[in-house]
Amino acid sequence: MVMMKRMFFALPLVLVICCYSTVTTLAQSPAAAPAEALAPSTPPTDIIRILQKAGGFTTLIHLLRTTQVSTQINSQLINSNGGLTFFAPNDNAFSSLKPGLLNSLNDQQKNELIQFHLLPTFVSTTDFSTLSNPVRTQAGENPDRLALNVTSSGNQVNFTTGIVNATLGGTVYTDHQLAVYQVDKVLLPRDFFVAKTPAPAPAPEKTKASKKKSAEGPAVPAADDDSAAVTVKQLNGMFVSFAVTIVAVAAFLL
Repeated sequence: MVMMKRMFFALPLVLVICCYSTVTTLAQSPAAAPAEALAPSTPPTDIIRILQKAGGFTTLIHLLRTTQVSTQINSQLINSNGGLTFFAPNDNAFSSLKPGLLNSLNDQQKNELIQFHLLPTFVSTTDFSTLSNPVRTQAGENPDRLALNVTSSGNQVNFTTGIVNATLGGTVYTDHQLAVYQVDKVLLPRDFFVAKTPAPAPAPEKTKASKKKSAEGPAVPAADDDSAAVTVKQLNGMFVSFAVTIVAVAAFLL
């Protein structure tokens, strides 16, 4: 019985010691590590990376970089809700061009060439039949020089520019914001092959003499000047004759 009493009184002391030890341990423990940072969001779409992953677009990638259209595309995808559609010619399509044609284009024309392969909206494979021709590209809206016509029949989609007839070869990439389709020909716009109409020549300027006459009003006819001169001569002759007569009379009287 005495033993039980001692144990009963010793129990609270043991509990106090255990609680103190636990509190001390917690106080000395390092702070808990913060929760892991959230995983980074999906990286923005990169047209160069898409084409590199697909393979076979070396020339197109070079043009996208040198014209800086790749940066423009990536920026549009971030800041626009309409999406983009890109018709991508592969290396075989570029190799079938007339030798030297690509190198003959200046920087502005190379930029226009790439923009001619871009539609400013997202077009799925089932939407080609709904497009109205000529389809507006990012190269411009001139229907005579920058017309791109698209026809769809079943699963086949064809393109014509007035210079080139091409066929859609398949889907390279799509994410419901950007669609990249392979085409078997480089889409050449008529703008490169149709001579531009020269600007009209400016109207010839009036000469200084003409401007002076216009400012001074109509000139006096030359015939009037001649008549006045004749009259003056006649008066001078009469005065001289009269003077000679007077001198002769005076000399006679003297």
